[in-house]
Amino acid sequence: MTLSEELAWRGFVNQMTFADITDLDKETRTFYWGVDPSADSMTIGHLAPAMMIRHFMNHGHKAILLAGGATGMIGDPDGKKQERDLKTPEEIAKNVEGIVTQYKNIFTDQQFEIVNNYDWFKEIGYLQFLREVGKHMSMTQLLDREFIQSRIGEGGDGISYAEFSYALIQGYDFLHLYREKGATLQVAGADQWGNSVAGVSLIRKLEGAETHVFTTPLIINKATGVKFGKSEAGAVWLDPDKTSPYKFYQFWLNCDDETSEDLIKVYTLLDRETIESIISNHQVNPGERTLQKTLAREVTELVHGRERRESVERVTGVLFGGGKLNDLSSDDLDALAAEIPTVPAQGIVSALVAAGAAASNGDARRLIQGGAVSLDGEKVIEDREVATTSLLKKGKNVFVLVRA
Repeated sequence: MTLSEELAWRGFVNQMTFADITDLDKETRTFYWGVDPSADSMTIGHLAPAMMIRHFMNHGHKAILLAGGATGMIGDPDGKKQERDLKTPEEIAKNVEGIVTQYKNIFTDQQFEIVNNYDWFKEIGYLQFLREVGKHMSMTQLLDREFIQSRIGEGGDGISYAEFSYALIQGYDFLHLYREKGATLQVAGADQWGNSVAGVSLIRKLEGAETHVFTTPLIINKATGVKFGKSEAGAVWLDPDKTSPYKFYQFWLNCDDETSEDLIKVYTLLDRETIESIISNHQVNPGERTLQKTLAREVTELVHGRERRESVERVTGVLFGGGKLNDLSSDDLDALAAEIPTVPAQGIVSALVAAGAAASNGDARRLIQGGAVSLDGEKVIEDREVATTSLLKKGKNVFVLVRA
């Protein structure tokens, strides 16, 4: 498939400045994509445009990946109802380091260049910026943006001059990368459209050149209508210290059928024939959840690597698929212990109470008498000592690791 066909089939097409999407197939371009360091990790919301970028790369386009050390000093106000709290320079530097590390991980087998916009903004004086950029940006264009109207209109919380000026900073990024790197395309999520076209306007006015923006839709969970990447526990992070590989894997495994049919196109690099076959087989045998298992496997391996993906699959198999605890390695057991209550070797009754799976010894005994407790897959009929590493289960989904 051509790049335009690939992007359309996978659902990556939102707004663009091109007259027709097939313009992407006519020449290869230098493009850039940026992430502001509001945290020291990206979420799976960021991962969607990152996956789109992989297709640009695969079709010969040259990538510049920007870490927003300068824009992070202000914080993107788009979509925010209230003023952001400013981060310290030290926080921003730490967050930039985390984003850069993830760039290198996600795009490990690709050619790309990493830049930090703080490197050029730190040399720009205020008057210079007003003369070179502010003079050429229309207040009308900025005021017409929907989120600006909501912030300054009746009932709005207002907006600072700093946040109001954010689009000028991002617009200058595009101008700088056009001048210094030959970038003629910015790719972004749909929420960055207004900031991105500011750069197109600035380049046209100052350089007399035509550049473009291509945005991808924000991913929405069809079951909840919530922006994808958010769960009851918060954002789903790429950093394993923020969202463990096990929880990351489970997130994808538990996606509903309709959403998963879209997500496998967005978040994996599997080809069209393979994906359509998986979807077709899943529609015939939805109970096997082949679609979700493939999605979870592919995305977890992409973000966390094969070893961790295989480990969480073994752990998941022990908890939900009839796998044996003694098949787990020491590292697997450590991963399991981080996800479920873990107690030292002791009696079954006291283990259930210590782990919070039973309210008291009497409660634990009643659970055992009612057939609600199993040990390593076997129903427990009475209390006894557990001397080896074992898995207690109460009901269908409450687990306790007894570790010798």
